This record gives sequence, structure tokens and C-alpha cells, in this order.
Amino acid sequence: MNADELDFELPQELIAQEPAARREASRLLHFRGGVIEHRNFVDLPGLLRRGDLLVFNDTKVLPARFMLRKRTGGRIEGLFLNQIDAGRWRVMLKNLGRYRGELVFEAAENLTVRAVRVLGDGQYEIEVGAEEPAESVLSRIGRMPLPPYIRRAAGADPHDEEDRRRYQTVYARQAGSVAAPTAGLHFTPEIMAALEAAGVQTAFVTLHVGLGTFKPITADKLDGHVMHSEHFEITAEAAEILNRAEIERRRIIAVGTTSARVLESHPAGEPWRELRGETDIFIYPPYSWRRVSGLVSNFHLPRSTLIALVAALIGLEEQRRVYAEAISHRYRFFSYGDAMLAER
Repeated sequence: MNADELDFELPQELIAQEPAARREASRLLHFRGGVIEHRNFVDLPGLLRRGDLLVFNDTKVLPARFMLRKRTGGRIEGLFLNQIDAGRWRVMLKNLGRYRGELVFEAAENLTVRAVRVLGDGQYEIEVGAEEPAESVLSRIGRMPLPPYIRRAAGADPHDEEDRRRYQTVYARQAGSVAAPTAGLHFTPEIMAALEAAGVQTAFVTLHVGLGTFKPITADKLDGHVMHSEHFEITAEAAEILNRAEIERRRIIAVGTTSARVLESHPAGEPWRELRGETDIFIYPPYSWRRVSGLVSNFHLPRSTLIALVAALIGLEEQRRVYAEAISHRYRFFSYGDAMLAER
């Protein structure tokens, strides 16, 4: 399949820069059996079947962006990727150049930093003058790692406290992501309660979303794209719920492409079991789905691995038709945008 088959024209004004006034106030495009309906997200519990199993990604987004300052005065933009060891982080640093002297966090000048190893592709191993876990340090000095298409003013960011709240699902509990599983941003405790009342079961898996989620497909053919790898976990509790749903022939619906990738990464033909590891599964047409019957998702970037997954679920021509319909009806796109429910 050619990568340019996933391209489409999107008016810039449809790229959501702010979340909806309330999480549940977003719109919902419903696709089932070739039919498109325009609904609101609060309608979701009534659109699902009693007995459906909705699977969520409970990863928690770290405030992973930070600013460093050279002793010579220059500023360095950083992004935390993961903690290698106590006081050792893997990060991306912008504009470091050849400088290898001491750095300080702009938001905490008593914390010193030194780059100790170049990892390539703008990545470095740094030594941080703090014994506490990275999550604790970042909670004080970091900002939410909003995707590059969301613009915020330079300097003091009046949106950061709101973004810390809204660029996070209400059920987030496993810290480790540098991007939100955005399909989950629409859910509220009230909607979760309405799902339970409608007889819809829920389960939680974990996939820590990495930088690769924003990486466009640059290869001409999809089979030439090198997929990023991300850490995932399926708990024993989730495996038990999934096994029961499959035995009872109930539908498994993924909330977001990240949950779908976790579910499809489990070995086919085997009972669900506790599992953790790395997945680099790349789902694109034609793909034979083994586990997932439906998907709750936001509207994704052109020529991305995310839109390839949607096309694999409903078919390329239908994906194009759905997205054209969403654009004509002025749906809001990407992380802070509206949602769709697609059923196979």
C-alpha cells in the first residue's frame, strides 16, 4: 500500500487548539455498517451493546517538557523520554550543540544537569543532580508535552495548569507517557457510570505512548516504515476479563489506537494472560483483526500510523469517506478534537 493513499487535505482551522469546554461536550461520529451518524459523545453508552467490553489505556502523561539554561546564558529545550537509572535520564535536547558544561533547570536553578552521552537523533543521556524519581522532579519543573500542532505562547504559559488537567484521562494511573491516549480524554466519571448502567463492561491495559506516535510515514510504501516500539502491560485482572468476554462471544472495543495495539499484540489463538513487554506492531490495510471489533478514536493526522490503523479497521475507501464527512461537518481534529466510534 502506498503511503500517499493516507493523505488528505485538512483546513487548519479544524485543528483543535483547546479542549471542549467540558470533556463530554465533544461530538461523536458513529460509523456502523457503512452508515454515518452525527451524535454527541454523551450518546456513546446508548450506541454500544449490553455486554460489550470497552478496553482503556490507563497510562499517565508526564509533564515531560522542560527548559534548561547554559551557564553561558543560552537556553535548551528538553523532553524527558525515560529514566535509565537513579539520576540518569534519556531525553531529547534542542540546540545543545557541542556544549557539554553544566546546565540548570530554569524552573529550579538548584538542580544541575550534565549531558554525559550522545545517543543520536537529538537524544542524550543526562545526569540530574537529584536522587528523587524523574516523575517527582518533572511534576515541579515540567510542562505537558502537547503535540507540535497545538500552539502555546512562549514564556510563561497560562494554559499549563489547564493542560495538566485536560491533557490527561480521568482514569490515568500508570505514569510513563509523553503523549496522551487522546480517545480517552472525552470520558468523565459520569460517562463511566452510564456505561456500567448500560451493561457495558470495562477493562484497563497500559501502553506508554512515545514520540513515535507523531512520526509521519516517510517511506513510499507502508511496509517500508520502521514502527516505533512502546512498552505495554496486560494485567492478570484484565486478562481474566478479556477471556470471559471472548468465551461469551462479546465484542471487545478498544478506546484509542494505543489500546488496539496492545490487544492485537497479544499472541493470536492463545487465551489472554498477564503480559508485559515492547510492541512495535504496525496495523495497516490489509490486516486480519484477531481481537478488536470496534474502536473509539479521535481524528488523526494525514499519512500517520494512526490513520493507517483506522483504515485497516473500516477499509481505506470508507476511512476516506468518513474523514471527508467529518471535514464537511466541521468536526474538530487531533488531540483536543472530537471523536468517532467505528464498528466492524
